[in-house]
Amino acid sequence: MPVLLLTLLIYVLTAVGSRLAGRCTTWCCALCGLPMWVVGGTVAPFCLALPQLMLAFLAAGLSITGLAVGTALAGAVASLGLALAVCLLNPRHTVTVDRSEFLRKCLLLLAACGVLVLFVRDGTLSYTGTGLLMFLFVLFVLISIVYQHHYIYGEGCEMVSTKRNAAAPPPESAAATYGYTAHTMAFPVMSVPNALKNLGGVIAGLVLLAGGAQALVYSAASLANLTGTIQALWAATLISFGFCLPLLADALDHPFGSAWKRFSVRCRYFPPRTLPMQLINSAILNLTLALPISSLMYRERLPFGSQFRHYDLPICAAMTLILLLPPLLRRRLYRWQGSLCLVLYLLYLAAAWFLPLSGA
Repeated sequence: MPVLLLTLLIYVLTAVGSRLAGRCTTWCCALCGLPMWVVGGTVAPFCLALPQLMLAFLAAGLSITGLAVGTALAGAVASLGLALAVCLLNPRHTVTVDRSEFLRKCLLLLAACGVLVLFVRDGTLSYTGTGLLMFLFVLFVLISIVYQHHYIYGEGCEMVSTKRNAAAPPPESAAATYGYTAHTMAFPVMSVPNALKNLGGVIAGLVLLAGGAQALVYSAASLANLTGTIQALWAATLISFGFCLPLLADALDHPFGSAWKRFSVRCRYFPPRTLPMQLINSAILNLTLALPISSLMYRERLPFGSQFRHYDLPICAAMTLILLLPPLLRRRLYRWQGSLCLVLYLLYLAAAWFLPLSGA
């Protein structure tokens, strides 16, 4: 019980550090002159996946490969099967996404799953697989930047929604209406004090995040040793769920407390309506960035346990297909997609708990 309580406290530190670092990083990028469509296409999704990336990086550096791989894969599954599912099921909000970008990102995620299936058949991630995942990451960055440019300036967007017969908003020049910061969060006045304050926020956030991730690695390893379980079990349950809590708060419109709501709103680095796309971006980064980084940090072929090959990858691919097919065939989103993804996520948790396979 003390280990669990300490773990919950660590989650608070990592969540605060991640949000603080993400918000201040986007402002510093704006101060350096990067256009908002570049920041929205690169920095925002990277910051959303930062906790999983940091933990996978540290775990692989310590040769705790079960946590490194498990955190990346379970993070992708939780982003789709829990946070995005709740976002789709929330009756107070209508989920609206750009159809073309949504389809592109789902196909990219399927491609990452396919690369992993092909190149981990012998129980390790080959160097060829690592290179292909890095190529998909570069492709993801390019696609995101191009999309953000089109989105900000209202060029050819085809919106699909969970609302029946919802009229898609007409494409219009957001720049002409709102200025170049349209569809982004407002930034503070660019001055030396604000620059120093936000630079300090980046450093403080990264320190909190790194400390929290390091503590989580030891906490999960300790729980696995105390209970005689595999590390993959804790990566699939406690770690992935804990990292998903701030995203759940966003998806449910912050029902977890006024203090976190005020902090989250103040440190928000992407518009709330873009949360569904950001969740898919986070899942893609878990596979195309966290895993290659872990492989490079381990400096050998990254061990890929049976549990990851038979549970995480098929569930992630199945969720992606559920999200992909209705917009592709029917040109709209449905709330039942969230229900199916949530059911798959619960089945995944049940399998991880009661039918564990060799993982780490």
